[in-house]
Parts: sequence; structure tokens; C-alpha cells
Amino acid sequence: MKNKQEIVCSFCGRDKSQANVLIAGINGHICDQCIVQAQTIIGEEQDQKLKTTIGTPLTLPKPTEIKKFLDEYVIGQDHAKKVMSVAVYNHYKRLIHRSKAGKDDVELEKSNMIMVGETGTGKTLLARTIAKLLKVPFCIADATVLTEAGYVGEDVESVLTRLLQAADYDVATAERGIVYIDEIDKIARKGDNPSITRDVSGEGVQQGLLKMLESTIINVPPQGGRKHPEQKMIAVNTQNILFICGGAFDGINKIISRRLQTNAIGYAPKSDNEKVDRDNVMQYVSPADLKTFGLIPELIGRLPVITYLQPLDRETLRLILTEPKNALVRQYQKLFDMENIKLTFEDALLDFIVEKALEFKLGARGLRGICEAIMLDAMFELPGGKNPKEFEITLAYAKDKLTKSTINQLKVA
Repeated sequence: MKNKQEIVCSFCGRDKSQANVLIAGINGHICDQCIVQAQTIIGEEQDQKLKTTIGTPLTLPKPTEIKKFLDEYVIGQDHAKKVMSVAVYNHYKRLIHRSKAGKDDVELEKSNMIMVGETGTGKTLLARTIAKLLKVPFCIADATVLTEAGYVGEDVESVLTRLLQAADYDVATAERGIVYIDEIDKIARKGDNPSITRDVSGEGVQQGLLKMLESTIINVPPQGGRKHPEQKMIAVNTQNILFICGGAFDGINKIISRRLQTNAIGYAPKSDNEKVDRDNVMQYVSPADLKTFGLIPELIGRLPVITYLQPLDRETLRLILTEPKNALVRQYQKLFDMENIKLTFEDALLDFIVEKALEFKLGARGLRGICEAIMLDAMFELPGGKNPKEFEITLAYAKDKLTKSTINQLKVA
């Protein structure tokens, strides 16, 4: 047995008489002063990683700057951009100043968000563009493949696995990332009445997401898949991860309209009824509507920021074709420019594409499908053929190609 005089700190060499506390390990000891110094070093390293990940407080974009950046990639949806800019700014401002907060400071909560809007209105594009601006890890998870633990499908922890992969398995960087959970409406409970069978892909998934959306430490399998007792796990703290959920919520319009009509029944003033925009009731969405749709109250409470995306009208679709930095017209022109071909589009053709996209009722995604059908033969023949210097897509050319195409059996006028 060693004498007490021989027990020293393995880091600084202080013996037990010189240290207030000497903690014993398996093959060594550490004193209280070395613990304090190590804690300071760890804090400085975490702050440095935070600054390199999202920037210092001086470089964190203001909400107006965030919205201006979103305007370059997303057309319309000004209300959703404003709500998202404020939520993201407050979240990362809270993140940067959290290490400087004192004991008496107010503890700020996360600004998790849920976006409600029809398909093709830009929900995923908004989340991806925000992550591009802040240069933080970003991943998209599909809620439809998630199931309750123990059933066929993916556990909710697989969402964080994708975030770890986006951060190259740097846990500190991943813990400040953004997770976009798509199709959140597909895990709504199947009915208000309790069933004999378990709702493993609906309400069960919502319950599994509760702790993850809040603040807890999740043991994540590095390669995804099912967890088993002998597997090595990675501990991820979700306290600083921003969760953005999105879904089409097909049918919620009827729920909102029903609620608005009940408020208008009786002797309500006529002026109150006229304020309701019946063509776009999605803007009146509330937590009560989400609960009626099938989301459990506990999940709604962890998504405090609710915003909506307006359906795309004719003018917005026309701008989407030409205005954004990643506009479809610019994308095709870039593809042909790689073959040294100058591609141009007739103005009447762009209006024709918009009219057909409105028939699809698929939002901006419908534009891409129609453009692909029109451009297929040109992209197939020109690169290996005569390779002209210029090529123009006219309205007559587009109608001819769509007539021969089987895309949704369009009847070209």
C-alpha cells in the first residue's frame, strides 16, 4: 500500500496536503485546481467552436438581413420569412450569449418552429436556405419512415444520426445544427377515439419526439438503424439544436373554415365576417387546429412558433421561373452553357408553363416537371449532335413536346 504522502496529482504533481480535493481514478489522481483549469480550457474550446460555426455576435445576421438573403432564393412568402428570420435569430443569439449569462439571468427557451403549407410552396427550401446562410450542419428527416421503438421502421434517434453525418460526426458542431422534419402531418393520430391496436407510426412517433424537441441527451447510433445493447452510442445534447417541422396538412383548411364559421354564427357584426379571407384560410391556422388535425398537445407545445405558407398564385410562379438565384430558367441555361450553347426562352412560353403548373396544383414542383418534359429531347440530342451556338425554346416547340409527352396526360390547347 502506498502512503498518503506518496499520493500526488497525476497532472501537476501536487500531493494531498497541497490540494483541497484529490480525486482518485483507475490509474491516477487529479486535484481540484487541475479540474478547474481543465474546465476553463473546455469552455474556451467550446466557445471557439461556436464562433467558427455560426460566427461571433457581431457577424450573426440581423432578422432583416436574414430575410433579405431568403428573398434571393425564395419568391413570396414574406410572412413565413419574417417569422423564420426572427425565430432563427433569437435561437442563435440565445446560443451565443448563453455562456456569458450569470446565475440571475433569464433562461431563454428554444424557438422550434412548425410550418403549415401546401406542397411545393417552399417549406424545405426556406429551411435549407437558412442553414446555408448560417453555415451550420443541416439535415432533412422524413417523419413517414419513423415508428415507435421496437417496431419495423426507423427510431426517432435516426434523425440525429443524419445530423451527425452532416457535421462529419463532430458532436459539438452537430449540437448547434438545424434539423428539418418533413411530412410532420403524416404522423398525426388516426382518430380521437382510443384503438385496440397501437398507433406505432402516428401518435407513438409524436411521443418519441417529445424529449428530442425539448432539451435532453439522446444516445444516437452512429450508423443509424436499430439500437441494440452492445452497440456503441454517441451522446448528443439537443438543447441547442433548432428543430423546424413542416407539412402540407391536407384537409386542415376544412378544420380552420369550420372554426371560423362557428365564430361568425349568431349576431356577429357583418364587418367581422368580411375580415376573413375565405380564399386563403391557411393564414388563420392556430394550435387548436393542429390538435384537431391529430397532433398531440405535448408536441404542439414544444413547437411554439407556428407559421403558414401561402399557395402560389400565377404571378409568383412566373417569378419563380426567372427571379431567384437558382431559378429554373437559369439552371437550364447553365446546363446548356456547359455545352457552349446559348439557351433562350420565349416570353409566351413562360406564361404557358405557369398555366400548366396551375393545372397540376403541385406548386413550384410542377414547374420543374413541365420543364423537364419540354426540354427532354433538346437535352438528349443537342450535346452530341450539331451543337448549335444558340437555341431558343418557343411556345410552338413546347406545345409540340407536351403533346407527345405522357406527363399526367396533359391536353395541350
